[in-house]
Amino acid sequence: MKGLVAVLVILAVQAACAVFFVSDIVLSVLGIYAAPISWQSRELLEIGAAIGLMLGLGLGAVTLARSIRGRRVAEEKLRRASGAFMELLEERFTGWALTPAERDVALFAVKGMSTAEIAALRQTSEGTVKAQTAAIYRKAGVTGRPQLLSLFIEDLIDGELPSRSEALAPPAAPVALAPPAQAQQAAEPPGAP
Repeated sequence: MKGLVAVLVILAVQAACAVFFVSDIVLSVLGIYAAPISWQSRELLEIGAAIGLMLGLGLGAVTLARSIRGRRVAEEKLRRASGAFMELLEERFTGWALTPAERDVALFAVKGMSTAEIAALRQTSEGTVKAQTAAIYRKAGVTGRPQLLSLFIEDLIDGELPSRSEALAPPAAPVALAPPAQAQQAAEPPGAP
């Protein structure tokens, strides 16, 4: 918040500086006569305007440097995440004992390619790709591409969501509670007052 206030103040100073420098030209072009101010006041205003413009230049340089630094950090995080995702893919593919062909098909499937696109890239028939994807889903214990992708997403977000087995587990049977009057009657022997 403090940085935003500083930026707004400097922008206001720059706007005032721009108005100061441009006003003389605009007034003379429009033929509007303005009473001149003393040269001391004019000099002070010009110095203030120049300082305001230099502050704006400095702010622009700082903002540009922060932006470049932020972009580099974001690119590094993306590179690390990409590397972590590839390591995760390899780990899962090895755990599922996928063949090299199934690994290729699984990678293309995770990238979102259609069966026809995968077949064209691998120079094989769509039926072969369908059979390979069925084998991949069976080995991974999923029923389709969305579930396959969700396995990797869950791993990347560090298990903050319930695991797949927890998410697929049937809910616990609800416990039926009798209303208090019925529970009391059930607890009392028949014929009790």
